[in-house]
Amino acid sequence: MTILLTILGYFVLLLVISRLTSGKTDNDTFYRGNRQSPWYMVAFGMIGASISGVTFVSVPGMVMGIDMTYMQTCLGFILGYAAVAFVLLPVFYRYNLTTIYSFLQPRLGNRSYTTGASFFLLSKMTGAAARFYVVCIILQRFVLDAYGVPFPLTIVLMVVLIWLYTRRSGIKTLVWTDTLQTLCMFAALVFIIFHVIDMLGWSPTEAVKAVADDPRSRIFVFDNPMSRQYFWKQFLSGIFIVVVMTGLDQDMMQKNLTCKSLREAQKDMCSYGVAFVPANLLFLALGVLLCQLAEKQGVALPEAGDSLMPMFAATGNLGQTVVVLFTIGIVAAAFSSADSALTALTTSCCVDIVKKPDDERLRRRVHIIMAVVFVSFVLIFRWVDSPSVIDAIYVMCSYTYGPLLGLFAFSLFTKRPVNDRVVPYIAVASPLLCFAADMLTQQFTDYRFGYELLMLNGALTFVGLYLSTVGRKHK
Repeated sequence: MTILLTILGYFVLLLVISRLTSGKTDNDTFYRGNRQSPWYMVAFGMIGASISGVTFVSVPGMVMGIDMTYMQTCLGFILGYAAVAFVLLPVFYRYNLTTIYSFLQPRLGNRSYTTGASFFLLSKMTGAAARFYVVCIILQRFVLDAYGVPFPLTIVLMVVLIWLYTRRSGIKTLVWTDTLQTLCMFAALVFIIFHVIDMLGWSPTEAVKAVADDPRSRIFVFDNPMSRQYFWKQFLSGIFIVVVMTGLDQDMMQKNLTCKSLREAQKDMCSYGVAFVPANLLFLALGVLLCQLAEKQGVALPEAGDSLMPMFAATGNLGQTVVVLFTIGIVAAAFSSADSALTALTTSCCVDIVKKPDDERLRRRVHIIMAVVFVSFVLIFRWVDSPSVIDAIYVMCSYTYGPLLGLFAFSLFTKRPVNDRVVPYIAVASPLLCFAADMLTQQFTDYRFGYELLMLNGALTFVGLYLSTVGRKHK
Protein backbone atom coordinates (compact mmCIF):
# COMPACT_ATOMS: atom_id res chain seq x y z
CA MET A 1 0.00 0.00 0.00
CA THR A 2 2.91 2.35 0.74
CA ILE A 3 4.23 2.00 -2.80
CA LEU A 4 0.79 2.58 -4.33
CA LEU A 5 0.27 5.74 -2.27
CA THR A 6 3.77 6.95 -3.19
CA ILE A 7 3.08 6.51 -6.91
CA LEU A 8 -0.30 8.21 -6.61
CA GLY A 9 1.15 11.20 -4.74
CA TYR A 10 4.00 11.53 -7.22
CA PHE A 11 1.59 11.43 -10.16
CA VAL A 12 -0.61 14.14 -8.63
CA LEU A 13 2.48 16.34 -8.30
CA LEU A 14 3.29 15.79 -12.00
CA LEU A 15 -0.25 16.76 -12.96
CA VAL A 16 0.01 19.97 -10.95
CA ILE A 17 3.29 20.87 -12.69
CA SER A 18 1.69 20.06 -16.07
CA ARG A 19 -1.20 22.38 -15.33
CA LEU A 20 1.04 25.22 -14.12
CA THR A 21 3.42 25.03 -17.10
CA SER A 22 0.96 24.27 -19.91
CA GLY A 23 -0.13 27.80 -20.87
CA LYS A 24 -0.51 28.04 -24.63
CA THR A 25 -1.08 24.58 -26.09
CA ASP A 26 -0.48 24.80 -29.84
CA ASN A 27 1.79 22.50 -31.86
CA ASP A 28 4.85 24.74 -31.53
CA THR A 29 4.50 24.47 -27.75
CA PHE A 30 4.11 20.68 -27.93
CA TYR A 31 6.99 20.15 -30.38
CA ARG A 32 9.54 22.86 -29.47
CA GLY A 33 8.44 24.51 -26.22
CA ASN A 34 8.39 27.85 -28.11
CA ARG A 35 12.21 27.76 -27.88
CA GLN A 36 12.12 29.39 -24.44
CA SER A 37 13.57 26.71 -22.10
CA PRO A 38 16.36 27.78 -19.70
CA TRP A 39 19.45 25.73 -20.60
CA TYR A 40 20.28 24.83 -16.99
CA MET A 41 16.78 23.39 -16.48
CA VAL A 42 17.12 21.30 -19.63
CA ALA A 43 20.59 20.11 -18.57
CA PHE A 44 19.50 19.02 -15.10
CA GLY A 45 16.38 17.32 -16.40
CA MET A 46 18.29 15.55 -19.15
CA ILE A 47 20.44 13.75 -16.60
CA GLY A 48 17.37 11.93 -15.33
CA ALA A 49 16.02 11.38 -18.84
CA SER A 50 19.31 9.83 -19.96
CA ILE A 51 19.64 7.61 -16.91
CA SER A 52 16.13 6.10 -16.93
CA GLY A 53 14.62 3.42 -14.72
CA VAL A 54 16.92 0.81 -16.30
CA THR A 55 19.99 2.51 -14.85
CA PHE A 56 18.41 2.67 -11.41
CA VAL A 57 17.76 -1.08 -11.44
CA SER A 58 20.33 -2.57 -13.80
CA VAL A 59 23.58 -0.65 -13.31
CA PRO A 60 24.14 -1.53 -9.60
CA GLY A 61 23.79 -5.21 -10.49
CA MET A 62 26.39 -4.96 -13.25
CA VAL A 63 29.16 -5.27 -10.66
CA MET A 64 28.15 -8.91 -10.10
CA GLY A 65 29.13 -9.86 -13.63
CA ILE A 66 31.50 -7.30 -15.13
CA ASP A 67 32.67 -5.35 -12.07
CA MET A 68 32.79 -1.56 -12.69
CA THR A 69 33.99 -1.90 -16.29
CA TYR A 70 30.83 -0.10 -17.48
CA MET A 71 32.67 3.09 -16.47
CA GLN A 72 34.89 2.62 -19.54
CA THR A 73 31.79 3.15 -21.68
CA CYS A 74 30.79 6.15 -19.54
CA LEU A 75 34.18 7.78 -20.13
CA GLY A 76 33.54 7.48 -23.85
CA PHE A 77 30.23 9.25 -23.29
CA ILE A 78 32.10 12.51 -22.53
CA LEU A 79 33.65 12.70 -26.01
CA GLY A 80 30.32 11.63 -27.49
CA TYR A 81 28.49 14.54 -25.86
CA ALA A 82 31.20 16.93 -27.07
CA ALA A 83 30.72 15.65 -30.64
CA VAL A 84 26.97 16.17 -30.39
CA ALA A 85 27.41 19.68 -28.95
CA PHE A 86 29.90 20.96 -31.51
CA VAL A 87 29.14 18.93 -34.64
CA LEU A 88 25.42 18.08 -34.67
CA LEU A 89 23.78 20.89 -32.68
CA PRO A 90 25.15 23.67 -34.92
CA VAL A 91 23.61 21.92 -37.94
CA PHE A 92 20.23 21.44 -36.27
CA TYR A 93 20.06 25.07 -35.11
CA ARG A 94 21.25 26.40 -38.46
CA TYR A 95 18.32 24.75 -40.21
CA ASN A 96 15.87 25.64 -37.39
CA LEU A 97 14.64 22.03 -37.28
CA THR A 98 11.60 20.70 -35.45
CA THR A 99 12.71 17.10 -35.98
CA ILE A 100 16.33 16.28 -36.71
CA TYR A 101 15.45 13.79 -39.48
CA SER A 102 14.06 16.56 -41.69
CA PHE A 103 17.73 17.47 -42.28
CA LEU A 104 18.00 14.36 -44.47
CA GLN A 105 15.28 15.43 -46.92
CA PRO A 106 17.08 18.25 -48.79
CA ARG A 107 20.44 16.47 -48.51
CA LEU A 108 19.56 12.92 -49.61
CA GLY A 109 15.90 12.84 -50.68
CA ASN A 110 12.42 11.95 -49.49
CA ARG A 111 12.95 8.19 -49.12
CA SER A 112 16.14 8.74 -47.13
CA TYR A 113 14.25 11.18 -44.91
CA THR A 114 11.40 8.74 -44.30
CA THR A 115 13.87 5.88 -43.75
CA GLY A 116 15.74 7.80 -41.06
CA ALA A 117 12.53 8.75 -39.25
CA SER A 118 11.22 5.16 -39.50
CA PHE A 119 14.37 3.72 -37.94
CA PHE A 120 14.04 6.24 -35.12
CA LEU A 121 10.43 5.22 -34.49
CA LEU A 122 11.44 1.55 -34.33
CA SER A 123 14.54 2.22 -32.21
CA LYS A 124 12.84 4.53 -29.72
CA MET A 125 9.72 2.44 -29.35
CA THR A 126 11.82 -0.66 -28.68
CA GLY A 127 14.32 0.97 -26.30
CA ALA A 128 11.75 2.98 -24.36
CA ALA A 129 9.52 -0.08 -23.97
CA ALA A 130 12.46 -2.07 -22.59
CA ARG A 131 13.29 0.62 -20.05
CA PHE A 132 9.69 1.01 -18.98
CA TYR A 133 9.25 -2.74 -18.68
CA VAL A 134 11.92 -2.88 -15.98
CA VAL A 135 9.97 -0.63 -13.64
CA CYS A 136 6.58 -2.18 -14.35
CA ILE A 137 7.78 -5.74 -13.76
CA ILE A 138 9.30 -4.72 -10.40
CA LEU A 139 6.07 -3.07 -9.28
CA GLN A 140 4.19 -6.15 -10.46
CA ARG A 141 6.37 -8.68 -8.62
CA PHE A 142 6.71 -6.83 -5.34
CA VAL A 143 3.37 -5.05 -5.03
CA LEU A 144 0.59 -5.65 -7.51
CA ASP A 145 0.74 -9.46 -7.69
CA ALA A 146 -0.39 -9.48 -4.05
CA TYR A 147 -3.56 -7.60 -5.09
CA GLY A 148 -4.22 -9.85 -8.08
CA VAL A 149 -3.68 -7.06 -10.62
CA PRO A 150 -2.77 -8.54 -14.03
CA PHE A 151 0.45 -7.34 -15.65
CA PRO A 152 -1.25 -5.91 -18.79
CA LEU A 153 -3.45 -3.72 -16.57
CA THR A 154 -0.34 -2.44 -14.77
CA ILE A 155 1.17 -1.37 -18.08
CA VAL A 156 -2.02 0.29 -19.29
CA LEU A 157 -2.51 2.27 -16.07
CA MET A 158 1.09 3.52 -16.01
CA VAL A 159 0.99 4.65 -19.64
CA VAL A 160 -2.38 6.36 -19.15
CA LEU A 161 -0.87 8.34 -16.26
CA ILE A 162 1.96 9.50 -18.52
CA TRP A 163 -0.40 10.38 -21.37
CA LEU A 164 -2.53 12.53 -19.05
CA TYR A 165 0.25 14.95 -18.12
CA THR A 166 1.94 15.09 -21.56
CA ARG A 167 -1.10 15.44 -23.82
CA ARG A 168 -1.46 19.24 -23.56
CA SER A 169 1.93 20.94 -23.81
CA GLY A 170 4.25 18.06 -24.65
CA ILE A 171 7.91 19.04 -24.55
CA LYS A 172 7.30 22.33 -22.70
CA THR A 173 5.87 20.44 -19.73
CA LEU A 174 8.58 17.76 -19.88
CA VAL A 175 11.40 20.26 -19.38
CA TRP A 176 9.92 21.03 -15.95
CA THR A 177 8.74 17.55 -14.98
CA ASP A 178 12.17 16.14 -15.91
CA THR A 179 13.74 18.55 -13.44
CA LEU A 180 11.51 17.24 -10.66
CA GLN A 181 12.13 13.64 -11.70
CA THR A 182 15.91 14.06 -11.76
CA LEU A 183 15.83 15.68 -8.32
CA CYS A 184 13.71 12.84 -6.91
CA MET A 185 15.90 10.19 -8.49
CA PHE A 186 19.20 11.52 -7.15
CA ALA A 187 17.75 12.26 -3.74
CA ALA A 188 16.56 8.65 -3.55
CA LEU A 189 19.95 7.34 -4.74
CA VAL A 190 21.97 9.34 -2.20
CA PHE A 191 19.65 8.48 0.71
CA ILE A 192 19.77 4.78 -0.17
CA ILE A 193 23.59 4.83 -0.34
CA PHE A 194 23.85 6.46 3.09
CA HIS A 195 21.31 4.00 4.51
CA VAL A 196 23.33 1.03 3.22
CA ILE A 197 26.55 2.53 4.62
CA ASP A 198 24.82 2.93 7.98
CA MET A 199 23.67 -0.71 7.95
CA LEU A 200 27.25 -1.77 7.23
CA GLY A 201 28.36 0.24 10.27
CA TRP A 202 30.81 2.40 8.34
CA SER A 203 31.52 6.08 7.99
CA PRO A 204 31.39 7.54 4.45
CA THR A 205 35.21 7.56 4.33
CA GLU A 206 35.34 3.88 5.33
CA ALA A 207 32.72 3.07 2.70
CA VAL A 208 34.75 4.75 -0.05
CA LYS A 209 37.82 2.75 0.97
CA ALA A 210 35.83 -0.49 1.13
CA VAL A 211 34.47 0.05 -2.38
CA ALA A 212 37.94 0.91 -3.72
CA ASP A 213 39.45 -2.24 -2.13
CA ASP A 214 36.70 -4.55 -3.38
CA PRO A 215 37.74 -6.65 -6.43
CA ARG A 216 34.41 -5.73 -8.02
CA SER A 217 35.60 -2.12 -8.29
CA ARG A 218 37.86 -3.00 -11.23
CA ILE A 219 37.25 -0.48 -14.02
CA PHE A 220 39.83 -0.97 -16.77
CA VAL A 221 40.46 -4.04 -18.94
CA PHE A 222 43.54 -3.71 -21.17
CA ASP A 223 44.84 -7.29 -21.15
CA ASN A 224 42.25 -9.13 -23.28
CA PRO A 225 41.24 -7.67 -26.67
CA MET A 226 38.84 -10.59 -27.17
CA SER A 227 36.78 -9.62 -24.12
CA ARG A 228 33.61 -7.58 -24.55
CA GLN A 229 34.91 -5.45 -21.66
CA TYR A 230 38.20 -4.56 -23.40
CA PHE A 231 38.85 -0.84 -22.83
CA TRP A 232 39.02 0.39 -26.41
CA LYS A 233 35.89 -1.52 -27.38
CA GLN A 234 33.97 0.00 -24.50
CA PHE A 235 35.42 3.51 -24.79
CA LEU A 236 34.86 3.88 -28.54
CA SER A 237 31.43 2.31 -28.25
CA GLY A 238 30.56 4.85 -25.54
CA ILE A 239 31.34 7.69 -27.96
CA PHE A 240 29.14 6.28 -30.70
CA ILE A 241 26.36 5.25 -28.31
CA VAL A 242 25.98 8.89 -27.28
CA VAL A 243 26.19 10.14 -30.86
CA VAL A 244 23.33 7.89 -31.98
CA MET A 245 21.24 7.53 -28.81
CA THR A 246 21.43 11.26 -28.03
CA GLY A 247 22.60 13.20 -31.07
CA LEU A 248 20.60 11.22 -33.63
CA ASP A 249 17.62 10.58 -31.37
CA GLN A 250 14.66 12.94 -31.63
CA ASP A 251 13.67 12.15 -28.05
CA MET A 252 16.95 13.41 -26.59
CA MET A 253 17.49 16.25 -29.05
CA GLN A 254 13.94 17.61 -28.89
CA LYS A 255 14.55 18.98 -25.40
CA ASN A 256 17.90 20.47 -26.40
CA LEU A 257 16.24 22.19 -29.35
CA THR A 258 13.91 24.03 -26.94
CA CYS A 259 16.82 26.17 -25.70
CA LYS A 260 16.84 29.83 -26.72
CA SER A 261 20.07 29.66 -28.74
CA LEU A 262 22.77 27.31 -30.01
CA ARG A 263 25.22 28.51 -27.36
CA GLU A 264 22.77 27.71 -24.56
CA ALA A 265 22.05 24.29 -26.06
CA GLN A 266 25.80 23.56 -26.17
CA LYS A 267 26.20 24.56 -22.51
CA ASP A 268 23.28 22.29 -21.68
CA MET A 269 24.79 19.34 -23.61
CA CYS A 270 28.28 19.65 -22.14
CA SER A 271 27.00 20.11 -18.58
CA TYR A 272 24.87 17.03 -18.39
CA GLY A 273 27.38 15.04 -20.48
CA VAL A 274 30.04 15.48 -17.81
CA ALA A 275 27.55 14.88 -14.97
CA PHE A 276 26.66 11.49 -16.45
CA VAL A 277 30.00 9.97 -15.36
CA PRO A 278 29.81 10.60 -11.57
CA ALA A 279 26.12 9.67 -11.66
CA ASN A 280 26.88 6.20 -13.00
CA LEU A 281 29.83 5.86 -10.64
CA LEU A 282 27.40 6.33 -7.73
CA PHE A 283 25.13 3.59 -9.05
CA LEU A 284 28.03 1.16 -9.47
CA ALA A 285 29.37 2.00 -6.01
CA LEU A 286 25.94 1.25 -4.59
CA GLY A 287 26.07 -2.13 -6.32
CA VAL A 288 29.37 -2.96 -4.60
CA LEU A 289 27.99 -1.85 -1.23
CA LEU A 290 24.87 -4.00 -1.67
CA CYS A 291 27.03 -7.03 -2.46
CA GLN A 292 29.06 -6.39 0.69
CA LEU A 293 25.87 -6.02 2.73
CA ALA A 294 24.58 -9.32 1.37
CA GLU A 295 27.83 -11.03 2.37
CA LYS A 296 27.67 -9.50 5.84
CA GLN A 297 24.07 -10.66 6.34
CA GLY A 298 24.68 -14.09 4.80
CA VAL A 299 22.17 -13.43 2.04
CA ALA A 300 22.69 -15.23 -1.28
CA LEU A 301 23.15 -12.91 -4.22
CA PRO A 302 20.54 -13.27 -6.99
CA GLU A 303 21.49 -14.95 -10.25
CA ALA A 304 20.45 -11.95 -12.37
CA GLY A 305 22.20 -8.64 -11.76
CA ASP A 306 18.95 -6.76 -12.38
CA SER A 307 17.53 -8.37 -9.23
CA LEU A 308 20.22 -7.09 -6.85
CA MET A 309 18.78 -3.63 -6.20
CA PRO A 310 15.11 -4.76 -5.96
CA MET A 311 16.07 -7.67 -3.69
CA PHE A 312 17.10 -5.17 -1.01
CA ALA A 313 15.21 -1.99 -1.77
CA ALA A 314 11.77 -3.21 -2.84
CA THR A 315 11.29 -6.02 -0.31
CA GLY A 316 11.75 -4.05 2.90
CA ASN A 317 15.18 -5.53 3.74
CA LEU A 318 16.52 -1.99 4.11
CA GLY A 319 13.46 -0.66 5.90
CA GLN A 320 10.23 1.00 4.82
CA THR A 321 11.90 4.37 4.21
CA VAL A 322 14.11 2.85 1.52
CA VAL A 323 11.07 1.16 -0.04
CA VAL A 324 9.51 4.59 -0.51
CA LEU A 325 12.76 6.12 -1.75
CA PHE A 326 13.36 3.27 -4.18
CA THR A 327 9.82 3.57 -5.51
CA ILE A 328 10.20 7.31 -6.04
CA GLY A 329 13.56 6.79 -7.73
CA ILE A 330 12.53 4.16 -10.28
CA VAL A 331 9.13 5.71 -11.01
CA ALA A 332 10.76 9.13 -11.53
CA ALA A 333 13.38 7.64 -13.82
CA ALA A 334 10.86 5.53 -15.72
CA PHE A 335 8.38 8.36 -16.20
CA SER A 336 11.20 10.68 -17.28
CA SER A 337 12.22 8.40 -20.15
CA ALA A 338 8.76 7.16 -21.16
CA ASP A 339 7.01 10.54 -21.23
CA SER A 340 9.66 12.12 -23.46
CA ALA A 341 9.66 9.04 -25.70
CA LEU A 342 5.91 9.32 -26.29
CA THR A 343 6.26 13.03 -27.06
CA ALA A 344 9.14 12.48 -29.48
CA LEU A 345 7.38 9.57 -31.20
CA THR A 346 4.29 11.72 -31.67
CA THR A 347 6.38 14.60 -33.02
CA SER A 348 8.31 12.48 -35.50
CA CYS A 349 5.23 10.66 -36.72
CA CYS A 350 3.31 13.90 -37.38
CA VAL A 351 6.20 15.87 -38.86
CA ASP A 352 8.29 13.19 -40.61
CA ILE A 353 5.91 10.39 -41.57
CA VAL A 354 2.47 11.98 -42.01
CA LYS A 355 4.06 15.36 -42.78
CA LYS A 356 1.27 17.43 -41.23
CA PRO A 357 3.05 19.37 -38.46
CA ASP A 358 0.33 22.03 -38.11
CA ASP A 359 -2.66 19.71 -37.62
CA GLU A 360 -3.46 19.82 -33.88
CA ARG A 361 -6.29 17.29 -34.10
CA LEU A 362 -3.99 14.82 -35.85
CA ARG A 363 -1.32 15.38 -33.22
CA ARG A 364 -3.75 14.49 -30.41
CA ARG A 365 -4.85 11.33 -32.22
CA VAL A 366 -1.29 10.25 -32.96
CA HIS A 367 -0.35 10.80 -29.30
CA ILE A 368 -3.06 8.32 -28.30
CA ILE A 369 -2.00 5.83 -30.99
CA MET A 370 1.63 6.00 -29.87
CA ALA A 371 0.55 5.29 -26.29
CA VAL A 372 -1.36 2.20 -27.44
CA VAL A 373 1.58 0.94 -29.54
CA PHE A 374 3.94 1.62 -26.63
CA VAL A 375 1.82 -0.59 -24.36
CA SER A 376 1.99 -3.37 -26.97
CA PHE A 377 5.78 -3.16 -27.20
CA VAL A 378 6.18 -3.34 -23.42
CA LEU A 379 4.08 -6.50 -23.34
CA ILE A 380 6.14 -8.00 -26.16
CA PHE A 381 9.38 -7.18 -24.36
CA ARG A 382 8.25 -9.28 -21.42
CA TRP A 383 9.13 -12.31 -23.49
CA VAL A 384 12.78 -11.25 -23.77
CA ASP A 385 14.99 -13.06 -21.28
CA SER A 386 18.17 -11.07 -20.67
CA PRO A 387 20.45 -11.08 -17.58
CA SER A 388 20.92 -7.35 -18.00
CA VAL A 389 18.28 -5.15 -19.60
CA ILE A 390 20.65 -2.23 -20.14
CA ASP A 391 23.03 -4.51 -22.02
CA ALA A 392 20.12 -5.77 -24.15
CA ILE A 393 19.11 -2.19 -24.96
CA TYR A 394 22.61 -1.30 -26.16
CA VAL A 395 22.74 -4.44 -28.31
CA MET A 396 19.36 -3.53 -29.87
CA CYS A 397 20.66 -0.01 -30.38
CA SER A 398 23.58 -1.43 -32.35
CA TYR A 399 21.17 -2.87 -34.90
CA THR A 400 18.49 -0.18 -35.08
CA TYR A 401 20.55 3.00 -34.68
CA GLY A 402 23.39 1.88 -36.96
CA PRO A 403 21.64 2.94 -40.20
CA LEU A 404 20.95 6.38 -38.66
CA LEU A 405 24.65 6.74 -37.88
CA GLY A 406 25.53 5.90 -41.48
CA LEU A 407 22.89 8.22 -42.97
CA PHE A 408 23.91 11.25 -40.92
CA ALA A 409 27.67 10.60 -41.30
CA PHE A 410 27.27 10.43 -45.07
CA SER A 411 25.11 13.57 -45.13
CA LEU A 412 27.46 15.62 -42.95
CA PHE A 413 30.88 14.53 -44.16
CA THR A 414 30.36 14.08 -47.91
CA LYS A 415 28.73 16.13 -50.63
CA ARG A 416 27.94 13.17 -52.85
CA PRO A 417 24.34 12.57 -54.00
CA VAL A 418 22.75 9.16 -53.42
CA ASN A 419 20.32 6.96 -55.29
CA ASP A 420 17.41 7.82 -53.01
CA ARG A 421 15.34 4.83 -54.20
CA VAL A 422 17.80 2.25 -52.85
CA VAL A 423 18.47 3.91 -49.46
CA PRO A 424 15.70 1.97 -47.61
CA TYR A 425 17.18 -1.32 -48.85
CA ILE A 426 20.68 -0.33 -47.75
CA ALA A 427 19.39 0.66 -44.30
CA VAL A 428 17.71 -2.74 -43.86
CA ALA A 429 20.59 -4.78 -45.32
CA SER A 430 23.23 -3.29 -43.00
CA PRO A 431 21.83 -4.61 -39.68
CA LEU A 432 21.09 -7.97 -41.32
CA LEU A 433 24.74 -8.24 -42.42
CA CYS A 434 25.83 -7.29 -38.90
CA PHE A 435 23.66 -10.03 -37.42
CA ALA A 436 25.15 -12.56 -39.82
CA ALA A 437 28.68 -11.40 -38.99
CA ASP A 438 27.96 -11.71 -35.26
CA MET A 439 26.62 -15.25 -35.63
CA LEU A 440 29.52 -16.42 -37.84
CA THR A 441 32.11 -14.84 -35.57
CA GLN A 442 30.70 -16.60 -32.51
CA GLN A 443 30.66 -19.92 -34.36
CA PHE A 444 34.16 -19.90 -35.86
CA THR A 445 36.31 -17.60 -33.65
CA ASP A 446 36.88 -16.61 -30.04
CA TYR A 447 36.03 -12.97 -30.78
CA ARG A 448 32.77 -11.63 -29.37
CA PHE A 449 31.15 -8.51 -30.70
CA GLY A 450 29.93 -6.03 -28.11
CA TYR A 451 28.60 -2.55 -28.58
CA GLU A 452 31.09 -2.09 -31.45
CA LEU A 453 28.42 -3.66 -33.68
CA LEU A 454 27.00 -0.15 -33.80
CA MET A 455 30.14 1.17 -35.52
CA LEU A 456 30.19 -1.75 -37.98
CA ASN A 457 26.51 -1.20 -38.76
CA GLY A 458 27.03 2.50 -39.40
CA ALA A 459 30.09 1.80 -41.55
CA LEU A 460 28.20 -0.72 -43.70
CA THR A 461 25.39 1.80 -44.24
CA PHE A 462 27.95 4.48 -45.16
CA VAL A 463 29.66 2.17 -47.68
CA GLY A 464 26.31 1.18 -49.18
CA LEU A 465 25.36 4.84 -49.62
CA TYR A 466 28.73 5.61 -51.17
CA LEU A 467 28.39 2.75 -53.67
CA SER A 468 24.95 4.07 -54.63
CA THR A 469 26.62 7.32 -55.75
CA VAL A 470 28.79 5.66 -58.38
CA GLY A 471 28.14 7.30 -61.72
CA ARG A 472 26.11 10.16 -60.22
CA LYS A 473 27.16 13.80 -60.45
CA HIS A 474 28.39 15.54 -57.30
CA LYS A 475 26.46 18.47 -55.88
